[in-house]
Amino acid sequence: MTNIVRRDPHAIDNMLDDLFKGFFVRPVRYSGETPEMQMIKMDIKEGDRDYTVHAELPGVNKEDIHVTVDGNTVSINAEVKKTTEEKEGDKVLRSERHYGKVYRSFSLGQDVDEAGAKAKFEKGVLELVLPKKATAAAKKLSIE
Repeated sequence: MTNIVRRDPHAIDNMLDDLFKGFFVRPVRYSGETPEMQMIKMDIKEGDRDYTVHAELPGVNKEDIHVTVDGNTVSINAEVKKTTEEKEGDKVLRSERHYGKVYRSFSLGQDVDEAGAKAKFEKGVLELVLPKKATAAAKKLSIE
């Protein structure tokens, strides 16, 4: 005996709509742009007294990095300048340049003591030591 299956004629249209949904609104990546240039990769560790952040910023100069701390929100801005040039004798065969900005912002579980915060940049890795702000003990009010 043959099984009869009922199909919705609009199911294929819905399937195609789902397939292409958001296709034209995704961020465009240029051919010379690598994924490393799009986002700052980082590790965040929490200790008893502070947070330690390691952010990868290869090919960035120390002067082009800006870090801001506002309460428990930390923002890292950097300007990437990469130049690659291949020569054969005096003739330039290929020259690729990329200039752009990368940005990353994140929130921590506790406010940061901005006065004690430290930043160090070495070999393409930014290290932030962000001490936690001391929280005031709860004060019990006496009722008059």
